[in-house]
Amino acid sequence: MGLVTLQRRTVLKIVWAALAGVAVLAAIDGWRLQRDEALNAQISGGSLPPENPEAPLELRFAHAAALAASGAGEAALNRYGALHADTPIGQAARYNGANLLMRQAIVMRAGAQPGQALALIELAKEGYREVLRHDADDWPARYNLERAQRLVPDPEEVDEEPPDARRSAERAATTMRGYSPGLP
Repeated sequence: MGLVTLQRRTVLKIVWAALAGVAVLAAIDGWRLQRDEALNAQISGGSLPPENPEAPLELRFAHAAALAASGAGEAALNRYGALHADTPIGQAARYNGANLLMRQAIVMRAGAQPGQALALIELAKEGYREVLRHDADDWPARYNLERAQRLVPDPEEVDEEPPDARRSAERAATTMRGYSPGLP
């Protein structure tokens, strides 16, 4: 009978340890949920100052995305520009900034000043290229770069031909008439 009680105690210890572990994990999850809800409240309430370098990157990125969605393109581009780094959030900021530039360029092309869209498209292409330099397998950036290339193709790199020789210039000895270098 002592053996059954010992096994029962061992099983109870294991169950209590598992319950304690679950309780600790639930507390951690609750704390993270509360923190995320506070960040969401800051995003929706707009309580973050424009240039708060102490705010988490995710929160600053979310503010930039909210500004872009609300139509404040210049402010969103400034916020995205402040996030450019070699982090995943920085790459996402580059990509979103390039997309925002492309949207502005398409609207501008359809408007009264289509020539000003060229600069925005070139900036967007550079943003997509930066994303692709960091991650060459980023297919959305590749696709968008291709779309931008169709709108404004890069100039062809033409090999510069040597300038035409002036007719009055002296000829080399091997091309002069009446000169024989002594070959048969």
